[in-house]
Amino acid sequence: MKNLFLLLTLLSTGLLFSQVKKIPLDTMVVTNHTVAIKGQNLSYQAIAGTQPVWNAKGEPIATLFYTYYKKSNSDKEKRPIIFSFNGGPGSASAWMHIAYTGPVILNIDDEGYPVQPYGVKPNPHSILDVADIVFIDPVNTGYSRMVEDKDGKLPDRKTFFGINADIKYLAEWMNTFVSRKNRWESPKYLIGESYGGPRVMGLSKELQNNQWMYLNGVILVSPADYKIYSTDQPIYSALNLPYFTAAAWYQKALSPALQQKDLLDILPEVETYTINNVMPAIAKGGFISETERNQVAEKMSLYSGLDKASIIDHNMNIPTNFFWKELLRDKGYTIGRLDSRYLGIDKMNAGDSPDYNAELTSWLHSFTPAINYYLREELKFKTDIKYNMFGDVHPWDRQYDSTRDGLRQAMAQNPYLKVLVQSGYYDGATTYFAAKYTVGQMDPSGRMKDRVSFKGYRSGHMMYLRKDDLKTATEDIRQFILDSASKGQAAKY
Repeated sequence: MKNLFLLLTLLSTGLLFSQVKKIPLDTMVVTNHTVAIKGQNLSYQAIAGTQPVWNAKGEPIATLFYTYYKKSNSDKEKRPIIFSFNGGPGSASAWMHIAYTGPVILNIDDEGYPVQPYGVKPNPHSILDVADIVFIDPVNTGYSRMVEDKDGKLPDRKTFFGINADIKYLAEWMNTFVSRKNRWESPKYLIGESYGGPRVMGLSKELQNNQWMYLNGVILVSPADYKIYSTDQPIYSALNLPYFTAAAWYQKALSPALQQKDLLDILPEVETYTINNVMPAIAKGGFISETERNQVAEKMSLYSGLDKASIIDHNMNIPTNFFWKELLRDKGYTIGRLDSRYLGIDKMNAGDSPDYNAELTSWLHSFTPAINYYLREELKFKTDIKYNMFGDVHPWDRQYDSTRDGLRQAMAQNPYLKVLVQSGYYDGATTYFAAKYTVGQMDPSGRMKDRVSFKGYRSGHMMYLRKDDLKTATEDIRQFILDSASKGQAAKY
């Protein structure tokens, strides 16, 4: 009776729940597994754990959840290690963790659509055969959380939630991780998806200049360059035209003359027209002649599947949300933002923007139950803390974004460092041509272009959800790691 009375008291005061819901500050759970990759069985350890973030006084102010996969009985000094980040900002690492590079993938169909029962299955294309992998959840994502001080006060949110703050504390955390796991001698790589793109671009410089940690490679997956997206200059909207072409081609909304061509036979001419004609036309604003306005709008109509009049009405500055609503309006569908292969149905056919993101609602079907099941039941990390697929990280300080130039400087200072860009042609949020443009602006002299490679795929933002692209994209990463190995050569020009 005494124990029952104590239990009821704790429940009524909320003390029991508050204790359960405080994630361990510094802990790990180790499990052993085997996966078949490219027909060969590979034994590995999965370490799911937390590691603190400290302030200048050595006091813990946050704890980050991570999952670390390492090949069993391997030579850690020679074996590469990859640090994986997703984006948002405010997104957990679940997306690439259980759908791309890790040893398990979602139970989905071949095109990436959800199927039941939800869950995971072995990933025969995981890159664990060529590198160990660490999936990291920044503060307030996944199981990562801020930590109260002795007075019960949380740290200043500005310590974590901004372009430069994010890079700074993550670099410090990685230094500790590398030291704890004895990986200083290992070749090191970063992979970042979406906002993870600027995150790892910034980390490349921060790690090199302030943690003295040099990288062999940076992989940008559907990178979001806020030098483009955070500007009000309409000239950058021209970069969307090649994406419009790709999405319209997939949805069979182009003219018969273009529709009968293969997508990759069309895109180069659209890219050229975008740079040489659309950008200058938009830049002229009201100074453009009526003749040129009509000529460019007619060509944009041909390449986008949109009506010429609506293009002129938008001054050739077509909002992407209008495109998602307009392209298949006559058929009663909207198309997806992050992957324009997906279709949605709005309450009204009228309007300038879809009611919802058709692709994201589809993906959350699969990811949320799968990551919760997998971490708890297969990796044995159990907590009552909610796994945040998306966490509260706002307001996010976007000031002083120098991440693009940070990567350029890191490459200039480190002859070993190479870059791989991966983009889906049907991604309407971080378009493939914007990614190409970012690379061109990062290295305007072109003197390092032989160290940058671009790979495109016939899918969207998360190209790896499509079975054929998962196989191709992971093989591209595998080859990039092999190509960027030092091979005994000195780091010099």
